[in-house]
Amino acid sequence: FIFNKKVLIFKINEFLTFLDLKNLSGSFTSYANKIGLANKTKSLLKTNNEVVLNFAFKDGIIKGGQSKDEQKTQEIFFNEILAHDEIDVLFDKKALQNFELIGEIKNLQEYLKNNPNLLIKGNNLLVLHSLKKLYANKIKLIYIDPPYNTGNDSFGYNDKFKHSTWLTFMKNRLEIAKEFLRDDGVIFVQCDDNEQAYLKVLMDEIFGRDNFVNSIAVKLKNIAGASGGGEDKRFKKNIEYILIYGKSYEKLEQFKSVYDSRELYSHISFCKENNISWKYTSALLNGGEKKLIATTLDGDGNEIKIFERINYDIKSIGQMIKDFKMNEKEIFYHYVNKIFRTTMPQSSIRVRVLEKLKELNLSPYLISIEYTPKSGRNKGVVYEQFYNGEKLNLFAWLKDVVEIKDKQIFKKELAGTLWDFAFAMTNLTKEGDTQFSNAKKPEALLQRIIEISTNENDIVMDFFAGSGTTLAVAHKMKRKWIGIEQMDYIETITKERLKKVIEGEQGGISKAINWQGGGNFVYAELMPLNAIYKEKIQNLNDEKELDNIYQELKTKAFLDYRVDINEILKDKEFENLDLESKKEILKLVLDSNMDYLLYGDIKDEDYALSKEIIKLNKIFYGDENV
Repeated sequence: FIFNKKVLIFKINEFLTFLDLKNLSGSFTSYANKIGLANKTKSLLKTNNEVVLNFAFKDGIIKGGQSKDEQKTQEIFFNEILAHDEIDVLFDKKALQNFELIGEIKNLQEYLKNNPNLLIKGNNLLVLHSLKKLYANKIKLIYIDPPYNTGNDSFGYNDKFKHSTWLTFMKNRLEIAKEFLRDDGVIFVQCDDNEQAYLKVLMDEIFGRDNFVNSIAVKLKNIAGASGGGEDKRFKKNIEYILIYGKSYEKLEQFKSVYDSRELYSHISFCKENNISWKYTSALLNGGEKKLIATTLDGDGNEIKIFERINYDIKSIGQMIKDFKMNEKEIFYHYVNKIFRTTMPQSSIRVRVLEKLKELNLSPYLISIEYTPKSGRNKGVVYEQFYNGEKLNLFAWLKDVVEIKDKQIFKKELAGTLWDFAFAMTNLTKEGDTQFSNAKKPEALLQRIIEISTNENDIVMDFFAGSGTTLAVAHKMKRKWIGIEQMDYIETITKERLKKVIEGEQGGISKAINWQGGGNFVYAELMPLNAIYKEKIQNLNDEKELDNIYQELKTKAFLDYRVDINEILKDKEFENLDLESKKEILKLVLDSNMDYLLYGDIKDEDYALSKEIIKLNKIFYGDENV
């Protein structure tokens, strides 16, 4: 406020600037130049028992309005306290348009009623809030691969507060994402080391540190193809990270085991070259005849039959090479189902068998037992095990730790928190028959994530859908899915890729899982209002085009009620600005709450929506009054 000849003048433009940029008492904008750990009084500190990550605009909402990778835009922050009403409107359900049913089913209205697979074009924050009532507590897995804030990716907002903007951008989305997860649900967030440390602390705050599951390091390049290094002072980058959180660690199911693999003989050669013991050195070529010599009981009182083996044939690998005139690789490939190693298991079954043989004073060299396990992968079926020697060493079969693909045998190793997918990157451009410049992830990686954390018919969500890898793999693995993407390539890349999946394309994991095609999904878009004009402004290339835009904005667009566009256009300072600055100001003049049509306004005659569009929206949102 200023006084002018005893008149109090309210300078609205300066006040708006104050709201946008200046420090507000008790607001996180006071952290404009700081990102760090703080206690509940918001004092930054190095160590404390209760710490959270504070940063500029943490108490704000950034919508994130890009629709093209090359767009670099200044985003509006809505303060959660000062702009409470605006945020409520921003997060109201939005109307959808351009519904399209793709697949085997032809009745769109019926399919919409039955938890359809969904691909939605639009701002992911707004779409998430639109879907919240429909899908809260229903999603088993969320995987996202958001922009990494590297300066080279699609995150191009507010350079002045780049780290804080990215953290606000992620915070807004992760908070609503948590509401979608089932109690036993899990979220995987992929990132690089640019923001990984900050993201970990942010996710600790949102999901709870007790719900942190793992941080996975994913090798996506060999050093020869990695960026960085050379004349740079840093090591070359060849890994990314995946942060994993459960909604409730206590209710989260244990992940299924996953394995890394290497061609069998390459693995054997590697062991020899590095003095690593390779213990699969014998083969049971013939199990001989079996003679029942005793029975005993397992812990549940079920019978264990004990057989002595007679006239069996066991040879070492070295002896087989000599006898069969084959090289070592040929022996392993030809006799893979017969090769074994011996081990000393801590098993109650073995102890009971050993005690029974001692009781009967029996000491056969080779025995087999038969029993029916009550748990594990052989649960409920008659299972055979071989033992030899005085201490009853168990036979562990090579066939149980290998897999055969395309006539090659691969040794499986139980995977930990280092996942090697560099091999899967070599033919990545061919996956999904889709060219995508933004470093799409291999289908094999998503297969592992979906396999370990979900079952068939669970719902998988990816709200940074990109080229559609998550959705394609979920579809092939018989999971339901929801994908959201705001970039324009959703129409030409993401949607087209998923069409090919339904048609039975054979890229990625298709051959490995015998994918033959099938299924359905619905494509739809948020219905734009001001978003149309923001796109037009962004695409302006010449000052001469501005006049047409001015007229459209005055007569058709929804303007911020706090701004007089006519005064702005007459302002000399505005006239002297360069084109890019004028474009940014014109976008700010538009009411961001009216970028998209609210679902509650679909019957408003001013919008002249067809009866079909209104009905499809009502069906989609489960409106009882359809």
